[in-house]
Amino acid sequence: MTAEVSTTQGHTTHQHRRTWRTKTYVLTNYLFILPFLVLFCTFVAGPIFYSFWISLHDWKILAREQPFIGLANFANLLQDGIWWIALRNSLYFAFLTSIINTIFALIAAMLVNAPLRGRDFFRFIFYAPVVLSVAAMGIIMGWMMNTQFGIINYFLVWLGLPAVRWLADPNLVIPSLALATVWWGFGFPMIIYLAGLQGIPEHLYEAARIDGANSWRTIRHITIPLIMPSIFFVFVTQLIAHFQVFGQPYIMTAGGGPGRSSYTVIIYLYQTAWRYFQLGYGATIAVALAIVILFFTLIQFRVFGRRSTIEY
Repeated sequence: MTAEVSTTQGHTTHQHRRTWRTKTYVLTNYLFILPFLVLFCTFVAGPIFYSFWISLHDWKILAREQPFIGLANFANLLQDGIWWIALRNSLYFAFLTSIINTIFALIAAMLVNAPLRGRDFFRFIFYAPVVLSVAAMGIIMGWMMNTQFGIINYFLVWLGLPAVRWLADPNLVIPSLALATVWWGFGFPMIIYLAGLQGIPEHLYEAARIDGANSWRTIRHITIPLIMPSIFFVFVTQLIAHFQVFGQPYIMTAGGGPGRSSYTVIIYLYQTAWRYFQLGYGATIAVALAIVILFFTLIQFRVFGRRSTIEY
């Protein structure tokens, strides 16, 4: 009897020690992520919730009182013609730029991944524009695409072709901004793709060559399926980023011109909040854009999420 009691007490003590070690281990993990959680709550989560709170008020920065108006700002936004123009332009730019960037960066990654002489130099050249600020890129590309004295039109005329109104034609301004953005930013997704390409086992390509597969079949049946997680990651992050475009149209087209043909949601938000000091309505625009981005992101996860899982 005494032996059974001793065994039970020893087992209980062992369980208490294991529980204490588990709690200590979990607490240590939380302490490691505590600095990130503090910064995230202070600079990300906190402002998000506070922006939603501001959107429920007629919040004007110079007013003494900020009256609560509920969802009136959102109702006004649904009837705001400028909002729908800005949203249409943002959707057009985001999808056009993301699709071109995703495809072009993949082609560039496959080229610089090939065992060719000087590939490290081309990796550097392709990635170099990424380090430019949006202001520098906007000024450079604005001058190059200028209708009157831009270098691109200079070469077109020299070749006997007509000059193109890159940034002055309402039908061409967003494609022109998309091309400038792709030149500026395709280096980063290229690096993502390059890491994915270098992670594909070489024996798969060797087996394909033995079976007589040509280059196109190898790319179609081996390369593309195995880097689908990278493609999915690039497209999702590119779409989220380009929905929030501001610097390119603001600098290159003097605030969203010609007319409002390149007027985006973030430009509208900026002018509403910081030119007219209507912070409540500006916060409403920000919340609405966040909902739109979340909606399209969830669609992408729904449609492509399962296809991005691979097994070797």
